[in-house]
Amino acid sequence: MVVLVSLLANGCASLPAPPLKPGVSAASLDARSLDDPQLLAFLAASGATKPVARRWDLRSLTLAAVYRHPDLEVADARLAVARAAARTAKQRANPIFNLTPQFNTSNANPTAWTIGTAITLLVDLFGKREARTAEAQALAEAAQFDVATASWQVRGRVRAALLNLWSAQLRVTFASERRDLQAHLSALVERRLAVGEVSALDLARERASRDTAVLAVTDAIRDVADARVMLATAVGISVLALDGVTLDFGSLNGARLPLDPVALRRAALTTRSDIQASLARYSAAQATVALQQANRLPGFAIGPGYQYDQGQNKFSLSVQSDLPLFNANGGPIGEAEAKRREASASFTALQAQIIGEIDRALAAYATATDSLAAADRLAAQQAERKERNARVFRAGALDRVTLLTGEIEFTGGRASQLQALVAQRSALGQLEDALHVPIFTPALPAAPGYDGMMR
Repeated sequence: MVVLVSLLANGCASLPAPPLKPGVSAASLDARSLDDPQLLAFLAASGATKPVARRWDLRSLTLAAVYRHPDLEVADARLAVARAAARTAKQRANPIFNLTPQFNTSNANPTAWTIGTAITLLVDLFGKREARTAEAQALAEAAQFDVATASWQVRGRVRAALLNLWSAQLRVTFASERRDLQAHLSALVERRLAVGEVSALDLARERASRDTAVLAVTDAIRDVADARVMLATAVGISVLALDGVTLDFGSLNGARLPLDPVALRRAALTTRSDIQASLARYSAAQATVALQQANRLPGFAIGPGYQYDQGQNKFSLSVQSDLPLFNANGGPIGEAEAKRREASASFTALQAQIIGEIDRALAAYATATDSLAAADRLAAQQAERKERNARVFRAGALDRVTLLTGEIEFTGGRASQLQALVAQRSALGQLEDALHVPIFTPALPAAPGYDGMMR
């Protein structure tokens, strides 16, 4: 008995769980930075070049996000739960020990005690334990693929946030140029009004354009701030951790449509991590059906026992079994089969969703590429016209108002070119998310300002 109690006590021993402290957790999240030595060691172990002069590109930012992102920590925890459940499913049921001492008050003899002991052994037959194990292992496999899916989602959010920040910063540059040109033009028109060369309506129109340009700069600056927060959230750090960090947008410039998107489309429909997870969940549902079908057959428990009955030694062997007389486990079998059907339908729906994502991304890329080509042609024409106006102005055959109007037109053309380019890059990002294939290459040199936008 002492041995039994000792074994039970040792089996129940466990370390107490540390309490959750919201304040400590929040402070830890706020303290995360890109200068963390452990993060830099992780980058080195992952084969990434250590960021030089605090310069971070898409690859290093993605690895920083994968390193300790809360979403991935949740996925890892769910994987640990699924693996623990698989271990539990493999285990055989522990025997049950019964002790039943009795005392007969109608007998004053010292042997009036009756002491009975029995050990009940649960017997798993008909493949029940194997089916439970297969179900749990399939769910653990699905959870492992879910970690890979979460990693792709983290990468996609980092890329999208980096693209938004890149375009927002360029919009600030273009909007500021347009604001300055509009202010200069408005001042010129105001002086012309003073000498009677233009009407008050002309001045009002230019002032309205100037005010619109001022508001556009404010909106672009706000977009930069929002994009910085979005990028920090995607990486899993606070926005303050981005202060002093130089971002390399070169990988956004170097993205190209894959050479064989049709083959990648076929591969995505069969090998994407969420596809594999859905297949694993279907296997788990199939194992559940097998388990419930096996439960139609009776389960057994064998209980060898010993009884000391008032001086007599008695040995016994009991056999227990459940009798599926009323329902033959029909309800659980029907439920398991319905869940298997649901898993099958979910898999088909996921494939249909992926087909739609890929087709939409390819269509968006095609239209955005056409729009970009048109914007490039327009920008080239405007650049040529701007240069021609400058030459004519230097020759004294063109007034400054016309010159400024051409420069404003050129700045607007560059903004349209940026909009088309961002739409094309966004379509490539959607295609990357749909294919689960890296399209945006890591490390390409990025020039500052508008030149960084050129392909």
